[in-house]
Formats: sequence, structure tokens, C-alpha cells
Amino acid sequence: MVFHRVPDGSRAATPGGRQERFPGFDVLDQVGTWDAVTAGVVLSRLGPPPDLRYFTPAEEATGRCLFDQLLDQRDEPRVPVLELVDARLAEFETDGWRYEDMPEDGEAMRRSFAYLDEDAQDRFGRRFCELGRDEQGQLIQAVQDLSGKPWHDLAAEHVWSLWTRYACTAFYSHPWAWNEIGFGGPAYPRGYMRLAGRDPNEREEAFDMDPVRER
Repeated sequence: MVFHRVPDGSRAATPGGRQERFPGFDVLDQVGTWDAVTAGVVLSRLGPPPDLRYFTPAEEATGRCLFDQLLDQRDEPRVPVLELVDARLAEFETDGWRYEDMPEDGEAMRRSFAYLDEDAQDRFGRRFCELGRDEQGQLIQAVQDLSGKPWHDLAAEHVWSLWTRYACTAFYSHPWAWNEIGFGGPAYPRGYMRLAGRDPNEREEAFDMDPVRER
């Protein structure tokens, strides 16, 4: 059986082709240790991204740029974060809670995308998706810097929580992100052998350095 990896068929795909920390590691080598249901769920994330069902085309353009900025996705292959978030919201698969002063997650996401466009027009005279990365970053940073203050009619810190929760959940559900961090995927039904140290299927890091860096 041949599993989809990236369009060119190469192994050990990572977001943007970054393989510095775990060079050559490919979580798909573990497929044979997963049961059929688990393998099906994981491998389904590697197929062509589904059509959008929740976001409008305008919201898609804004959201895609926002998530690429938050996750520093600059180059192909990209984890389809926008599509994964859209699928969750279309099925109303939220985190099961929300802040009292926030609308439902889908509505809050839509409002926040509209407000980013509004801020972009006010400050730069263009839509958010039409701005350069530095200009987009300034607008996003401005929301984070507000902390406990309001941003339009939403609490800025709660918008920041919404964005980062959904972005990180989507990104780190994808096998390409697992390759980048050396995660061996689901341990069911294989299980773990050791309480400390590496299991045989785990790869040693190529270097010992804080992965958070300035770019």
C-alpha cells in the first residue's frame, strides 16, 4: 500500500521542509503499528484538503494569512490549518467551552477576521491579505499587545487565545508537524515501553537548542 506523503512522493515531509532537528524522521514509518481505525484517521489528514464549508472566500483569505503568520508557515508544504479549522467549525466541534464575554467560537473567529480587515484598511488602505508579512505582523502584534483591553467589541486576550488554540490544535494534528518535532504518532495499540528515556521508535535530536528563535 502506498500512502500519500507530499505531492512529489518524498519522505519525512515537514512544514516548509524544515528538518533540522530530526532529519529523516518520518512518522509514517509507524503506520504498521497502528490499528486500522487509527491509521485511517491519521492518513486522512494527508489527502487533498477538503472544500471549505464554514468560511466565506473573504474570510478564507484573511484567515489563511493569519494562521500562516501565527505558525510561521512561509514555504511549501504547508499544513492546511485553515481547512482543518473550517472543518471543525462546520461540524461545531469546539473546545466545549468559551469565555463568558465571547460569542460562540465560529462567530468570534468571523468577527476577528473582519476586524483584521478593518484595521488593515484603516492603517494601510488595503485588505489584510493584501499586506506584506511585516505589515500583517504589526496588526497581529497590536492585538496581542492589548492584553486585557478590548479590541473592537471583543476582549483582545480572548481573541488571542481563540486564534492560538485553534491554530495550534490544527497544526499539531498533522503528521508533517509530527515529523518536525519527532513525535512518533499514536501509541495505540503499540503502547509505550519506557517511563524514562526514548522508545526504540523515537529519534534522537540532531542538536540541543531552544527551538524558539527569532526570524
